[in-house]
Amino acid sequence: MDTLHHLEEWCFQSTPSVNLLESINSEDHDKCIKSIVYIKNNVIGSNKQKEHIIELGVVPCLLNLLQADNVNEQLKYEIVAIICSLAKGTAAHIKALIDAGVVTILIRAIINSESSHRLLEISLRALRSIFTSSLAPVDVIYETEAYDSPLITFLLNLASSSKSCYVQECIANLLASSCVTADHQIALCNYGAIRTIAGLMLSPAYKVKLPAMELLANICYQNKTVSKVAISTTLAGRSIPQILIDLMGQDQTPIMQLTAARCMTYLCRAEAIESDDNMIRYKTLPTLARMCKKDKDPQTRASAANALAYLTEVDTELQKIASILDHIIPTLADFFNCQPDQSINYSIRAFTPGDGPSLGESPVKNYKDRLPVAQEMREAAFKAFASLAANEEDIRKRIIDTKGLMDHIVKGLSDSNTRVQKAALRCLHSLSRSVQQLRTTFQDHAVWIPLKNLLNNASDDVMIVVSSTLCNLLLEFSPSKEHFLDRAAVETLCSFTQRDEPALRLNGVWALMNMAFQAEQGIKLQILSYLGTTQIFRLLSDPDTNIVLKTLGLIRNLLSTKLHIDHIMVSYGKQLMSAVSMVLDEDHEIGIKEQALCILANIASGTSAKELIMKDEQILKKLIHYMMHENVKLQIAAVFCISNLVWADEEDAAKRQEKLIELGVKRNLEELLHSDDMTLFDKVKTALDQFSHK
Repeated sequence: MDTLHHLEEWCFQSTPSVNLLESINSEDHDKCIKSIVYIKNNVIGSNKQKEHIIELGVVPCLLNLLQADNVNEQLKYEIVAIICSLAKGTAAHIKALIDAGVVTILIRAIINSESSHRLLEISLRALRSIFTSSLAPVDVIYETEAYDSPLITFLLNLASSSKSCYVQECIANLLASSCVTADHQIALCNYGAIRTIAGLMLSPAYKVKLPAMELLANICYQNKTVSKVAISTTLAGRSIPQILIDLMGQDQTPIMQLTAARCMTYLCRAEAIESDDNMIRYKTLPTLARMCKKDKDPQTRASAANALAYLTEVDTELQKIASILDHIIPTLADFFNCQPDQSINYSIRAFTPGDGPSLGESPVKNYKDRLPVAQEMREAAFKAFASLAANEEDIRKRIIDTKGLMDHIVKGLSDSNTRVQKAALRCLHSLSRSVQQLRTTFQDHAVWIPLKNLLNNASDDVMIVVSSTLCNLLLEFSPSKEHFLDRAAVETLCSFTQRDEPALRLNGVWALMNMAFQAEQGIKLQILSYLGTTQIFRLLSDPDTNIVLKTLGLIRNLLSTKLHIDHIMVSYGKQLMSAVSMVLDEDHEIGIKEQALCILANIASGTSAKELIMKDEQILKKLIHYMMHENVKLQIAAVFCISNLVWADEEDAAKRQEKLIELGVKRNLEELLHSDDMTLFDKVKTALDQFSHK
C-alpha cells in the first residue's frame, strides 16, 4: 500500500499536465473522480502541491466541470473541497482563485445547493476561506442584479432558518469579513442583519454565538445609525445589550466574555449607550480589565487591552475608573515582559480599532494584518496607557512611576514595526501633557533623540503623532525644547505646513508657534525665512480654522519683545500688516479676529513698528470699528492696541495722540467708560490716562 502511494505521488509530480487535465476531463466518470479525489488528498496541508496544481492550469478545468449540467453531486463536492483547500493557501493562491472567477461560481453553487446540505456547507467553507483575505472582492456580496434575489437576503434567511450550526457559523464569518465600509454596514442593517445576529447570539451553540458577535462588532463599529438600531432590537424579550451582558458572565469562556465586551465597547463609542451607563462602568470595563490579567492567553490580553484603550480613549471618568481596576497599570506593564510561546497558534483574532478619523482608515478593520503576538501585546499596552493618561495628571504619574516603563516607551519609538512605533508615540504624546514629566522624566530619558530621528524618516501617519508630541516638547517650560532649536528642525516643521494632510499642517504651525514663544531673534528670523510670507497667507486662508488660529498665534509670538518687533517689521512689516488686515476683513469667528487684534497690539508696542499702524488709515479705521464692536473681547483687544499707540512715555506720543483724537478715538474711549465689563473698563481707563499726560 505504501509503495502504491509513493508511486502515485511520483506520478502526480511527474505526469505531464496534459495527462492530468485529460484525466479530469475524461468521459470515464470513475477515472475523472479518482483524479479529482487524488488531487484533493494531495493539496491538503501542502502549499507546494497547491502551487503545482495552480501552475498546471487545473483550476479553470475544475470550475468548468463544476458548472457542467451532467456532473453529479459527489463530484461537485470533491471539486469544491479542492477549491476550499486551495483557499487555505497563500495570498497568491487566493488571488489565482479570485482571478479564475471562483467567487461568483461558489455563490451560485450556494444559492443552487439548498437541496444538498453537504455541497452547501463545503461551498460556504470555501467562500469563507477566500474572504479572510484582503484580496477578496467584498462588494460582490452586496450586488443585487447578478442573482434572482439579493445575496445578503438569501444568506440571512439561510442563517435564520438553517438547523446547521456550521452553516450559521460560516455565514456569520463570511458577512463579518465582508463588512469593511460604512456603506456595507448600512446595507447589512437595512437587509435586517441585526435581527438575524440577535437570533444567532441566542443560539445554544458556542461556535455560532462567537462569529455572530464578531459580525455585530463589525457592523456597529463607529456607526451611530446601525448601533442605535442594535440597541433597540429585541428578540425573545431580550435586547442585544442584555444578551451581551449575559455573555460577559464569568461562567462563559474568556473569548466569549471578551467578544461581548468589545461589542458593548463599540456600541458605547458609537454613542448608542452612554458611557455612564452601569452596563459600561460596572460590567464592560471590569470585564476588559479582567481579560488583561496574566492568567489569560497573550492574544486575549492584547485584544482586551486594545478594546480597553478604545473604550476609555475620550472619556475622563472611564479613564479614572479603569486606572484603579484590577491593578491595571502593573498588569499592562507586564505585557512588555511577556514572551509568548511562538509554537502556539493563538486562536483569538484581535480586533484593533483605527487611531481615528485623521488617519483616514476605513470604518471597519478586519482581521487581515496580524503582528507576532509579542508585538501585538506591546502595541496594545502602549495604546491602553495612552488612553488612560490622556487627561488626568495623577494617572500619568502612576504610569510614569511604573518601573522600566519609560525605557520601553523610548525603545518602542524605534521599533521596526510601524504600528508598535505609532502606539509608543501615542503613549508618549499623552504623557507629554504633564508639565512635571516634561521637566523631569522626559529630560532624564532623552526622548528627543528618537523623536529627532523620526522627523527625518517616518510615514505620514507616524509623523502626525510625532509632530503632536513635539508641540508639547516645544513648550517654554520643557527642557527638551532646546534640542529642537536648530535650522534642521525649523525647516522640517515649516515643510509640514505645506503638506496636504490637515493634521500635519496644524501640528507644523502649532509646533512653530510654541518654538517662537520667547525665542531668540535668530530662531524667529529662521522661521520667517523658511516659512515665507506667501505661506503665511496660505495658512491664514486654510479651511481649517484651527490652522488659521495657530498661524495667528505664531505671528503673535514672533512679534514679541520690542527689539524683535522692530527688526522683524523692517523686513516683513508690509506683508504681516496685510495678513492681519485680511483676517479682520474676512468673516471669521470671534477668537480669530481677537488674535489678529492682539497682533496689532504687539506691533503697537514696538518703538518704530507702531508707525506702520499710524500710517495705515485702513487699519486705524478697523481699530476704531472694533473698539465699538458688540463683542467685548474684540473691544478689549482693540483698546489694548490703542493704549500701546498712545503710550505717553514713548517718543512722538503727542503726535499719535493728536491724530487719534482727530479720528474720534478719545471720545469713543470715554463712551466705553460706562461698560459693565471690568477688564474692558480697566483697559479703557489706562488708555485715557495716557491722553491726560499730554
